[in-house]
Amino acid sequence: MSVTNRKEEILNLLREKDRVNVEDLSRRFGVSTQTIRSDLRDLAQAGLVARTHGGARRVTSASNRDYNERRKLNAGAKERIGRMAASLIPNDCSVTLNIGTTTEQVARALVGHENLMVLSNNINIINMMLGAPSKELVLVGGAVRQSDGAIVGEDAVEFISRYKVDYAVIGASALDEDGAVLDHDPREVSVARAILRNARTTVLVCDHSKFDRTAPVRICNLAELDYFVTDAPPPAAFARAAAEAGTEIVIADGDDER
Repeated sequence: MSVTNRKEEILNLLREKDRVNVEDLSRRFGVSTQTIRSDLRDLAQAGLVARTHGGARRVTSASNRDYNERRKLNAGAKERIGRMAASLIPNDCSVTLNIGTTTEQVARALVGHENLMVLSNNINIINMMLGAPSKELVLVGGAVRQSDGAIVGEDAVEFISRYKVDYAVIGASALDEDGAVLDHDPREVSVARAILRNARTTVLVCDHSKFDRTAPVRICNLAELDYFVTDAPPPAAFARAAAEAGTEIVIADGDDER
């Protein structure tokens, strides 16, 4: 099999499953592991796969997914993450939440909290919490992105900078195993950074699928986060990066939330 055909076959395998292993590919194609690593390196440099320890994973993009469709993806996991993240936030405090289908689940779980001031650039969150008792709701000012109800841009950044809240809860489009937290829209990323800068305690909420996606713009690194709430144990490299950064990983797996 030619190099080109072998690489195409590797891509076909990744369309069927999320990850491939160097040793398995070596046996499948009857070539050395060094040859497979070279193939994967070339594919990664072309942006077609993402390298992992011992193999590669499929590259997917969330940027063109319809927002309502994204709400349905891993809905049960997002709900569990939302409840767990909300349990970290006490009554009688202030919290900022950014745009995202998982942060919306955090907001839903916060409805029963008392004496909260909730600041958000997510119109959906403010609408969801309207009428909830003992809540002061503040909608960030700025340009509205009509695809999902996010308020983004420099006006939003300046608005958020007027506040200093107790808790910030953000979502993201993708996570790298080295601890990078990523998104697609630079305007949205600027808002997320402002939210983190202007909070005393910072919380990232993402389900496990975000490790299988890529995005080009860095929001932050793990060192800027106090908690990472997810639904399954993260990759070992990410867990090590979190330990080094002092970021606590909280797993909401439905059975043994810890």
